[in-house]
Amino acid sequence: MKPSSSELVILKHLWSSGASSVGEIHLAISETLGWSRSSSRKTIERMVDKGLLTRTEKHGLKIYRAKAKKIPTLAGLIQSFASDVLGLDGPLPVSNLVKSDVLSGDELAELEAFMKGSD
Repeated sequence: MKPSSSELVILKHLWSSGASSVGEIHLAISETLGWSRSSSRKTIERMVDKGLLTRTEKHGLKIYRAKAKKIPTLAGLIQSFASDVLGLDGPLPVSNLVKSDVLSGDELAELEAFMKGSD
């Protein structure tokens, strides 16, 4: 499942911060997306329905976690960009992502291996 750009903002927050409530997610993304709390909640619930997030309850509070795995999701988006936008048959070299704030060195290596394996 390919997340939309706004769904990706939510996934990136959950990948970096871990399990969060709607309020915590909203506080983290509201400046970037400019959404109301109800828009954040509706999008988060839609992401649960799409299988991008999981929801559990703890002490009556709904807690959300990323179900979409970081590396396969990013690899799919990169491959889609390379193909759809740039017209490339193969993935972009991972070396182009070295300065990413989203990926650690280990994750870059994992991404490179994942992308080579999906050819």
